[in-house]
Amino acid sequence: MIVRTLGELKGSTVDVGGECWRSVRFLTRSDNVGFTVTSTVLEAGHELIIEYKNHIEANYCIDGEGEVTDLETDTVHQIRPGTLYALDKNERHKLSVFKTMHLICVFAPALLGTETPEPDGSYRNALDQSAAVAPRD
Repeated sequence: MIVRTLGELKGSTVDVGGECWRSVRFLTRSDNVGFTVTSTVLEAGHELIIEYKNHIEANYCIDGEGEVTDLETDTVHQIRPGTLYALDKNERHKLSVFKTMHLICVFAPALLGTETPEPDGSYRNALDQSAAVAPRD
């Protein structure tokens, strides 16, 4: 069983961030569960263009407000507490943050835990990751 708290992970190697976001990775590739779970906070007033070329991502909003735009179709979806959106086809998208947002995110395959998105929105180390789950002790 894996049990972790936000408090013990803050400030560790799995607490990563960028100009307007901070993401704490609760589960990573080394946990051998096949996916990553994060607690991610995005600051109000920012827009991010993202395209996870090598991952599927689901995001559940627990606080804040914004919108996600599918850049292929220009479809806009409002994001508020209680909203989940999943990028099941690696959609290139824009996330606009109106009120600081707190998202619980799931990535498959799992992230290494320390990486940050490249300028194109993908993760550099993703190609080194296998979707297969290794047996656990």
